[in-house]
Amino acid sequence: MAAASAAVRMLPDGGADDEERWLAEGIAGVQQNAFYMHRALDSNNLKDALKYSAQMLSELRTSRLSPHKYYELYMRAFDEMRKLEMFFREETRRGSCSVVDLYELVQHAGNVLPRLYLLCTVGSVYIKSKEAPAKDVLKDLVEMCRGIQHPLRGLFLRSYLSQISRDKLPDIGSEYEGDAESINDAVEFVLQNFIEMNKLWVRMQHQGPVREKEKRGKERNELRDLVGKNLHVLSQIEGVDLDMYKETVLPRILEQVVNCKDDLAQFYLMDCIIQVFPDEYHLQTLETLLSAFPQLQPSVDIKTVLSQLMDRLSNYAASSPEVLSEFLQVEAFAKFSNAIGKVIEAQPDMPVVGAVTLYVSLLTFTLRVHPDRLDYVDQVLGACVKKLSGKAKLEDSRATKQIVALLSAPLEKYSNIVTALELSNYPRVMDYLDNATTKVMAVVIIQSIMKNTTCISTSDKIEALFDLIKGLIKDMDGAQDDELDEEDFKEEQNSVARLIHMLYNDDHEEMLKILCTVQKHILLGGPKRLTFTVPSLVFSALKLVRRLQGQDGDVTGEDVPATPKKIFQILHQTIEALSCVPSPELALRLYLQCAEAANDCDLEPVAYEFFTQAFILYEEEIADSKAQITAIHLIIGTLQRMNIFGVENRDTLTHKTTGVMNL
Repeated sequence: MAAASAAVRMLPDGGADDEERWLAEGIAGVQQNAFYMHRALDSNNLKDALKYSAQMLSELRTSRLSPHKYYELYMRAFDEMRKLEMFFREETRRGSCSVVDLYELVQHAGNVLPRLYLLCTVGSVYIKSKEAPAKDVLKDLVEMCRGIQHPLRGLFLRSYLSQISRDKLPDIGSEYEGDAESINDAVEFVLQNFIEMNKLWVRMQHQGPVREKEKRGKERNELRDLVGKNLHVLSQIEGVDLDMYKETVLPRILEQVVNCKDDLAQFYLMDCIIQVFPDEYHLQTLETLLSAFPQLQPSVDIKTVLSQLMDRLSNYAASSPEVLSEFLQVEAFAKFSNAIGKVIEAQPDMPVVGAVTLYVSLLTFTLRVHPDRLDYVDQVLGACVKKLSGKAKLEDSRATKQIVALLSAPLEKYSNIVTALELSNYPRVMDYLDNATTKVMAVVIIQSIMKNTTCISTSDKIEALFDLIKGLIKDMDGAQDDELDEEDFKEEQNSVARLIHMLYNDDHEEMLKILCTVQKHILLGGPKRLTFTVPSLVFSALKLVRRLQGQDGDVTGEDVPATPKKIFQILHQTIEALSCVPSPELALRLYLQCAEAANDCDLEPVAYEFFTQAFILYEEEIADSKAQITAIHLIIGTLQRMNIFGVENRDTLTHKTTGVMNL
């Protein structure tokens, strides 16, 4: 059977069918030799048991199986080796054979691979017997395993060593516990096994023809857990406290990760470090851990690993106030910010989406751990602006999506656009969005204001807000809204109109400044928008007029206090802008609303002027007969409610009304 298997190993590479056949023959060889091994075990024939177990293990010398198939074959042999280990243990317990003699005996097996599997198996019994210090046996085994340098066979051999030794490490509280030096030896054993396994794993990528590089990458990915289990074992050693982790474990692991210069290994192992070791350790060794990231290969997906680290630590920070204070002491934000800057600097060819994703993760971390530090938030946004500087509008949809996530995060955290308006770099980031996404972001901002009923009560804040939502307020870079779906356009402009209604300040002077600021922006919006935005501004201004009723109506000038007369001047200019739409029916209704408000403020000349403008619109702009009937009804109804006009003005308006009715 061994000869047949050797013949199989000499066959040229084949397809899936050949591999299935080779696996079947390998399993048959394991089963056949296991049968004879069991018969020898039952008759306590140690010599034959070793002979057939070595032949069984020789099946693992094949080079024809993929990692997945090799694993199947390995597990068949592994199950049999556990039975052999029980036999060895029973033999040494009965005194039939000394464990020391057995340890020497198995080293005479013919082929090196079976010999080392047998040596590891007896080594497990040797440690269990406590006839020799566990650290000495472990050191011997890990050194002996250097004899196998074939990547696949060596990985599984060392995986077997890790499996049979993990419950026999001289650790605190274990039955093999020794002094502090013994714990160091246990850590050294696992580290050395890890380092050798990683070297074998990395070497696999460089074997075979270039055309099969992608295939080898997939096969290596199937084997990664064999290497990562060593780090899990390290994390479970009770004797590995923070000091040992900081001084020995982490530096040794990072040294191996950086020096292997393999993107798959670096990504996986950095992720393993983050996942298996405690958050407290990460926080206290943050600078050391982060220092490795800029040294990784440019092809490593650093943003994903760093994001996972920040996510874990932000959850850890939320666990208790005491933990949060530790974050302040170690200056976690500064260290993350510095590390991300170095990573981006070390990888000048990093795609924009990668850099922005890193800043999104950093901002998320900052908002969770330091929500009160707006300067940190603005610093992240500023760093993103620096990365984007010199670039035109983003065309990468993935990068654009990340920018939207970056800008949305403060809105979601603070539930208050006013806070975002205090961030000087917020609008600078928005400037890199294309026109369509600028509109999307503007809608998100308005929805946030509506959802949280945010009160924006100063003109300077409104100036900043309207700069953020300028994509909805006016055409951007000559772009027209004609291509936009009509329903979408209406919904956008209705949202702006609702926003204008929400702007408020108890102080009359400040409210007037707000109205002037809004007017300045909406009058630049183009004719299509005015029919949506002008009415909302008019009615907001009329609310202020109602609050100011009874104040002096004759004060004029640019710098005068807020008065009804000054507001009516603004309203006249605003409604007049509708003439370019044109929308005479709407303008007429607004003029009549203003006339009625002027009536309540005892401003007869103002009310008369608004009526005059309404008549001009009726006579010169409204041609449709149905619209004319509606308009004259509105004029008559409004005139009936007016009580401010003197005899002369009332007669004039009555005659005009009668005249247009007879047309």
